[in-house]
Amino acid sequence: MELHDVWFVLIAVLWIGYFFLEGFDFGIGVLTKLLARDRTEKRVLINTIGPVWDGNEVWLLTAGGATFAAFPEWYATLFSGFYLPLLIILVCLIVRGVAFEYRAKRPEEKWQRNWEQAIFWTSLIPAFLWGVAFGNIVRGVKIDAQKEYVGGFFDLLNPYALLGGLVTLTLFTFHGAVFASLKTVGDIRDRARALALKLGLVTAVLALVFLIWTQVSRGDVKSLVAMVIAVVALVAALGAIKVGREGWSFALSGVTIAAAVAMLFLTLFPDVMPSSLNPDWSLTVTNASSSPYTLKIMTWCAGIATPVVLLYQGWTYWVFRKRIGTHHIADSH
Repeated sequence: MELHDVWFVLIAVLWIGYFFLEGFDFGIGVLTKLLARDRTEKRVLINTIGPVWDGNEVWLLTAGGATFAAFPEWYATLFSGFYLPLLIILVCLIVRGVAFEYRAKRPEEKWQRNWEQAIFWTSLIPAFLWGVAFGNIVRGVKIDAQKEYVGGFFDLLNPYALLGGLVTLTLFTFHGAVFASLKTVGDIRDRARALALKLGLVTAVLALVFLIWTQVSRGDVKSLVAMVIAVVALVAALGAIKVGREGWSFALSGVTIAAAVAMLFLTLFPDVMPSSLNPDWSLTVTNASSSPYTLKIMTWCAGIATPVVLLYQGWTYWVFRKRIGTHHIADSH
């Protein structure tokens, strides 16, 4: 296996990690409106991700940086062609981080309510747009002979990509509901489990249509195996949450995300950004990659730094592993 193939796999792993971790993160943000009945319960939900949300976003920064360094042509075409949706995602992530930090800085109800609105919308919009973006990458976009995107913004709003957006939105919200049931106690935990069941059924229908559409369009045997794993894991996650096994359900919903993302990357390879105008104009792991020397240096750096980051993030989750409830929230909130 060549180094550019290795880095394609590593970038896929980074996106899997990001969607697994930031997925329930976005889901919790959406659930502040769908699940929480009052502002105390909103605080409970926010506190479940309070110690980890910023660490989860590191995976996105690493995936973007790795793409820039390993596949500069891919990075350039992707960010120029998808400039507006990626800018919207970036603005949402900035506002979302500010909302988490500033919400409790002042006691006025209007102040806190406005920041809670911001948390909801800046969680919902990226959760949807990431699915739209990856749907377009897999489907193929208008790339010319110079490897440049020549389409417009509305070319990205096609049925396949929009369905992909709905899948990521519902899947992340389901993932978040399972996480909420795993991390809370009392009535909010019971309602999170009930909501997770409903969200899971909707997700299963949308995901099945999207994955079958993907398989028929670009799939092979490997992607079919990944699709089967994703579907089976999602059904098993629903069964686990129904019988109150939140830990197993969360792990299985994570497997669903990992298998679904893996399927998308398997359908892409060896392309990294297919051209819908002419297959010969597609960006591939070969024509979009950096020099072998650059990839070699990157591999050494990643081999040293990655275990340290994983250990630190794992330790963070272990320290903040306990459940919380409304009785843990101070009266001032």
